[in-house]
Amino acid sequence: MQYKNNTKQRLGTIQGLRSFKDTLPKNIKKVINNRGQVYSETLNNWKLIVGDNLFKVCYPKSFKNSNKFGVGTLIIMVKRGHEVDLEYSKKEIIDKMNIFFGRTIVEKIKFLSFEEEQKISSNTKSIKNNVTKNRYQKKISDVNNENIKKSLLELTKVFKEK
Repeated sequence: MQYKNNTKQRLGTIQGLRSFKDTLPKNIKKVINNRGQVYSETLNNWKLIVGDNLFKVCYPKSFKNSNKFGVGTLIIMVKRGHEVDLEYSKKEIIDKMNIFFGRTIVEKIKFLSFEEEQKISSNTKSIKNNVTKNRYQKKISDVNNENIKKSLLELTKVFKEK
């Protein structure tokens, strides 16, 4: 293998295939590592951060950096009716997050409410029965092959979900 010394990103490299991580500039790697690492570590250790009671009613949705120093906002999804419990423990969650990462990561926490799973699943079942529009249902029902009909209906379900 030949060595190259004319790249701007590294001092010396081996010619050939490189991993995707090595092809990115150093500045972009730092940004990806910081943002992705904070959110993934938060997800992995969420039960330790909030405790058993709050773990059952909330989960982190996203993490957004507010400035170049890395201090940001954590957005948490909360079951409807449990917002007050989380509001009272907001300061504790911020302190535990900052202690866990060893520096000031989170300054603010925002809450987004969602309905319980049972109500959501009952609504999606009624939608899945009537996925396609009427004009497409007539065209699909005119198809003679049963396998093609099933695959077209599944395709419309996938498009409806997105």
